[in-house]
Amino acid sequence: MKLIDLTLKDYLKEVYGESPAPGGGSVSAYAGALGVALTQMVGSLTIDKKVFEELNDDEKAKMKDMQEKYHSIRVELEEIVDTDATSFDEVMAAFKLPKSTDEEKKARTDAIQSGYKKALEIPLRAAELCLEALDMQEIYANCGNKNAITDVGVGTLLLQSGLEGALFNVLINVNSIKDTEYADNIRVRADELLKKGAAKKEETLKIVYSKLK
Repeated sequence: MKLIDLTLKDYLKEVYGESPAPGGGSVSAYAGALGVALTQMVGSLTIDKKVFEELNDDEKAKMKDMQEKYHSIRVELEEIVDTDATSFDEVMAAFKLPKSTDEEKKARTDAIQSGYKKALEIPLRAAELCLEALDMQEIYANCGNKNAITDVGVGTLLLQSGLEGALFNVLINVNSIKDTEYADNIRVRADELLKKGAAKKEETLKIVYSKLK
């Protein structure tokens, strides 16, 4: 049974239980998926409704296009809810490999390093997806059903939490990477994602708050 297929209560039980997985990475991906879903809901409450007819053709086409893109993003984030929960398994398995000979030691080290890269690249992808979703929210904040403006805001907060939470897993795992060039590139990318995500969050929330006055 996949985590994403569990009931909300059962997923919570998996999180608060004694097992280290699912942990922050899986939860961050789920937060991102919820943020996308909320934003999609705003689109559903807007498209083909009375408020939609007040938009110009470009705005109508953009929101419809965003709805389709959001679907793909949400589906991928749902998958990461599960893949992140198992992403560290390869590292744990690699640590159990034999290390009696030089060849075994090298094979073990290579496997550990490969495992750490996988363990950070999955949440890195989740962070990228959350940023992509944040970048698309403006049309919903500006042109979406005004009665659902708070849902845009909550979606924004969830997406930013998903992004930053995913990056925690990236940064803790990159510290175990021996390839300094690879590690430095990952740190630069993580910093870019964090800064861009924070900026987009502030931009969208500024619109949300302005419509609440």
